[in-house]
Amino acid sequence: MSRLPAVIRLNPLDDIMIARAPLSPGLLLDEEGVMVRQPIPAGHKIAARRIGMGEPVRRYGQIIGFALAPIEAGEHVHVHNLAMGEFARDHDFGVDARPTIKAADERYFMGIVRPDGRIATRNYVGILTTVNCSATVARAIADHFRRDINPAALAPFPNVDGVVALTHGQGCAVGASGEGMATLRRTLGGYAVHANFAAVLIVGLGCETNQIDGLLAAQGLDRSEQLRSFTIQDSGGTAKAVTRGIEEVKALLAEADRIERQPVSARHLIVGLQCGGSDGYSGITANPALGNAVDRLVAHGGTAILSETPEIYGAEHLLTRRAVSREVGEKLVARIRWWEEYCRRMHAELNNNPSAGNKAGGLTTILEKSLGAVAKAGSTNLVDVYEYAEPVRAGGLVFMDTPGYDPMSATGQVAGGANLIAFTTGRGSAYGCAPSPSIKLATNSALWQRQEEDMDVNCGGIADGSTTIEQCGEQIFELMLRVASGERSKSEQHGYGQNEFVPWQIDAVT
Repeated sequence: MSRLPAVIRLNPLDDIMIARAPLSPGLLLDEEGVMVRQPIPAGHKIAARRIGMGEPVRRYGQIIGFALAPIEAGEHVHVHNLAMGEFARDHDFGVDARPTIKAADERYFMGIVRPDGRIATRNYVGILTTVNCSATVARAIADHFRRDINPAALAPFPNVDGVVALTHGQGCAVGASGEGMATLRRTLGGYAVHANFAAVLIVGLGCETNQIDGLLAAQGLDRSEQLRSFTIQDSGGTAKAVTRGIEEVKALLAEADRIERQPVSARHLIVGLQCGGSDGYSGITANPALGNAVDRLVAHGGTAILSETPEIYGAEHLLTRRAVSREVGEKLVARIRWWEEYCRRMHAELNNNPSAGNKAGGLTTILEKSLGAVAKAGSTNLVDVYEYAEPVRAGGLVFMDTPGYDPMSATGQVAGGANLIAFTTGRGSAYGCAPSPSIKLATNSALWQRQEEDMDVNCGGIADGSTTIEQCGEQIFELMLRVASGERSKSEQHGYGQNEFVPWQIDAVT
């Protein structure tokens, strides 16, 4: 640290700098000619010049807010003197789009090839529920096959990663033909056909609005040996339904176990990009490192899904500039406008994000958070925009409209086909995913040292100069291939995944 400047200036246009470590009043920043006037926590902003009241404040060369009062050079810049404000942004559709440079070499991972050609990274049997009322039965069925409490149940099936029940709190007391029901059914339908499930059992109550037959018809699905269903009421009650479910799963396990991993092209990787518990380092370390890995993935023909629409708000113009067409760019802007109207209707604000933890980590406004968040998308073209849980068909960088709430966002990505999640965090988010594995990327070394048991990669070395974005990006890409090949991530080792299934509930509950 002593050989590095005490602060990081990300762009010559920036009005602020980022503290590498806590700064004490009276410290002279020789490289900037600025005297520290107040205590500055690590990852927080310090004014690089005098900023007048009402003036825009820039980070990454972009506006992150406006000064609430005069700010002197060397002062702490945060929620007490910086706030959101309206300003024009030019979307400039497609001006930065460039031909994608394909990688010279072909990369592979050891994947699972389903009989219909779908490529999987994991091999689960899934239990889905139509409604909250069938959640307890579904969990009881899955618990029978837990290796930690009943290891004998799956002992004969070593190639099955597990039996997971993905339950939720919806499915009734909403309109049968409204947007909310359509979104729930699209989500459940995406999971029902996800490649990481060898087979799926759907459990309903029997009288709910989200009837099994209606769900299957809406999603164009048919019952089969690998897609089974029943209701608690038709089974004779809770105990009989649990017994029936256990027998149904037993009948699926032998066939599910008949898999053999084989080399498949990296183009079959579909990676959902997430960040949670972001801090002042996120846009400097883990997010751009993940963006570098995304560029590598896309160069090898793979797909990356950027999401969390409220967390790209104010930075969407950087994505529309990379859109392959005006139509794609306008689809993204349309989703931003939908969120603006949604927040007005719900008497909410897009700037209620950042969270308390984000602010403690140095982020002040949603504009600042968004500018760091889009770094996860790397530098390649934006090729398409999808609504929540829509099947992702395009290869390359795409966007899916989701809330910023991480489990809800990732649920939509997995429903759309993501077979891997890459999750950056600066505060130490506890998250995992099923049936798609999630890798966790720490933004700072203090987090890594404190919570290494939850983190897969430490990107903090980018801030202290011990590694580079390119080196870390290569490390992340290689880890993606290994985890896709069967290496268990830290969140998998801890058993995360079942509780993190959270479909987006849009409609009012009546």
